[in-house]
Amino acid sequence: MGETENTSAERHQVFDVSIGMHQQGSSKWFDDDGRQKRAGTVWTASAHIITAVIGSGVLSLAWAIAQLGWIAGPAFMFLFSIVTCYTSSLLSVCYRSGDPITGKRNYTYMDAVRSNLGGVKVKICGFVQYLNLFGVAVGYTIASSISMMAIKRSNCFHQSGGKDPCRMNANPYMIGFGIAEILLSQIPGFDQLQWLSLVAAVMSFTYSSIGLGLGIGKVIENGKISGSLTGIGIGTVTPTQKVWRSFQALGDIAFAYSYSMILIEIQDTVKSPPSEAKTIRKATLLSVAVTTLFYMFCGCFGYAAFGDMSPGNLLTGFGFYNPYWLLDIANAAIVIHLVGAYQVFCQPLFAFVEKEAVARFPDSEIITKDIKVAVPGFRPFNINLFRMIWRTLFVIFTTVISMLLPFFNDIVGLLGALGFWPLTVYFPVEMYIAQRRIPKWSTRWLGLQVLSIACLIITIAAAAGSIAGVVVDLKSIKPFQTSY
Repeated sequence: MGETENTSAERHQVFDVSIGMHQQGSSKWFDDDGRQKRAGTVWTASAHIITAVIGSGVLSLAWAIAQLGWIAGPAFMFLFSIVTCYTSSLLSVCYRSGDPITGKRNYTYMDAVRSNLGGVKVKICGFVQYLNLFGVAVGYTIASSISMMAIKRSNCFHQSGGKDPCRMNANPYMIGFGIAEILLSQIPGFDQLQWLSLVAAVMSFTYSSIGLGLGIGKVIENGKISGSLTGIGIGTVTPTQKVWRSFQALGDIAFAYSYSMILIEIQDTVKSPPSEAKTIRKATLLSVAVTTLFYMFCGCFGYAAFGDMSPGNLLTGFGFYNPYWLLDIANAAIVIHLVGAYQVFCQPLFAFVEKEAVARFPDSEIITKDIKVAVPGFRPFNINLFRMIWRTLFVIFTTVISMLLPFFNDIVGLLGALGFWPLTVYFPVEMYIAQRRIPKWSTRWLGLQVLSIACLIITIAAAAGSIAGVVVDLKSIKPFQTSY
């Protein structure tokens, strides 16, 4: 891509539609790259990360620990948190090329890979990142429909005294979620999502806390801690199933910590000084510490309550039936959270497509021109015709795919497996080595490579387990006829 195209693409990039690079004047209003002054802080970055991290993945952790047992389950959860925190700190250094204070900014994950590694790795990174973001959108559509149905089913169970099986079709709920996302996807960029992230972060704590409280209550009611040191026993499942399910559990835990793919985009919303890397390291440490604590509590108390029979989704697998109104609140909080989390994950994908469209067709008014729409009581809202059409088609496509492949646990495990090693470990490690010019075969270089290879092995195992689960599910699923 030539220099002229780059300038044009940057001028029209989705994160800053209205401000061109020619407006670099006042440092009071603009940053060093000519864009409007960034206002993000540790707290707003933490809200974005928590929205991304404490997703629906938390609800599958009791099931994951049930497959691994009391020793391996919490140990792997703690291990994933340490690895995620460490590699995120490596990735944050790559936001700027060269000098950590004044170096050239990399606005996206792909930009960081292009600046530090270049070559074919840029295309590989883009393919894996955006495929994963697409997969997350599908996973969240499925999860939200399950939670919406859980509200109706818990009320149905309550009214019938548990006699009615309360079967229902998932498709109308997926379509409803898709309509909401079509409307919200018109929000132009990440910097305008702060309010949505804060609401979603509050919702994630709400349903996680309810799941934790119900788990503790169930343990007290049972008068014992269920489960075993090695997880679900042979006999309950076959030896082959034990292996595949254990691998899938690793994918579920990896998915529960997946957010590195949008870390650079979150970092691009942060103000400086202090350096963006310093702010993001604080936000990462705070967010991962808080989420790990929640994960440990939710996963462990869920397993303690249900043992080997822990449901794949703690709040919708109907391990709990009462109090039904509390389950309704928890599942409503999940839906609201997923509405926001969908946007947080999809904005980098939206930005990439729109940036490429501007670069290829810089003279097209449909792509580059915004139409101001007056909103009574608010400032005018910018509507871009290309953005409106393509984002709407994207949401429709993810909704249709969700209706075709509506199995939550296996999709979660597969997404976690596919995204964990390349995006959370490999690229951050390789970029950091290139950025800091770490000598090959030095102690630091060897340590980073050992970390990367170990995580690759875990990723392959998790992907194999999840694919095995998907194959089994495909035998019993009829497209567009899913019922729960």
